[in-house]
Amino acid sequence: MISYLFSNPFLFIIYLSSLLVAITIHEFSHAWAADYLGDPTPRLQGRLKLNPLVHIDTMGMVFLLLLGFGWGKPVQFDPYNLKDPRRDAAIISIAGPSSNFILAIILSLLLKLFIVLQLNFLIIIGSLIFVPVIRMNIMLGVFNLLPIHPMDGFKIVEGILPEEKAHEWKGLQRFGMIFLILLIFPIAGSSMLNGIIQPIINFITSFLVSYPPSIL
Repeated sequence: MISYLFSNPFLFIIYLSSLLVAITIHEFSHAWAADYLGDPTPRLQGRLKLNPLVHIDTMGMVFLLLLGFGWGKPVQFDPYNLKDPRRDAAIISIAGPSSNFILAIILSLLLKLFIVLQLNFLIIIGSLIFVPVIRMNIMLGVFNLLPIHPMDGFKIVEGILPEEKAHEWKGLQRFGMIFLILLIFPIAGSSMLNGIIQPIINFITSFLVSYPPSIL
């Protein structure tokens, strides 16, 4: 994405803004879910805000811009404040990706409405702004559903497994970063991760966006 800064600064601003929106809604949803389930930790840490500044991790953003892989500032929660720590941790974890998919669906429905009503100006605006936000939210949602620690998918799986199996699953946590690095490491110009999630991202995007705008 950083290459657009020099070749197409306008497109860079759009993609950067889309990224900030996706990360903000994702982390805010984690915080809101934790607060709703009885843990005040995110509220006390000031994370119940739709302010990108409280959800952005500087190093994670640098990695995202330079390498296409990064992270937001993780939302902390105290499992001892939850009624059912394992189940509720899974709910908190799934709240992030779910919010990304919900936002993508809402924007795609708005874009379809513009098309049906033949609101040409809004169709152009939607193509320039909505489509990148839709795609970025889908990317973030799909990526975080990977069942690898520290992705949200790892805790989601832990929450739905029987207790004995969940304990065994949690033992894989220490290998998470190794698995993730192996998936991200480029081989012949591409990575295994790209080969796994890119077709899924493309399929969902093409399903939600009713036509292939050039911005994709």
